[in-house]
Amino acid sequence: MRYEIRVEGHLSETLARAFPELDYVVMSGQTVLFGPVVDDAHLYGLVVRCQSLGLRLLEMRRVPE
Repeated sequence: MRYEIRVEGHLSETLARAFPELDYVVMSGQTVLFGPVVDDAHLYGLVVRCQSLGLRLLEMRRVPE
């Protein structure tokens, strides 16, 4: 599965390193993290990681492979 996760603001390189399994791009006041997600546990772990870093999650969606 591939996912796209949008968070508010521009993630610094330091914060982006908290998601080593994902690539990211900064645009229009948002950061888009994207890449493979192994299973539901991995997906929930990404959400928890966003919350623990104080990131505001705007959107999360599965994208075609």
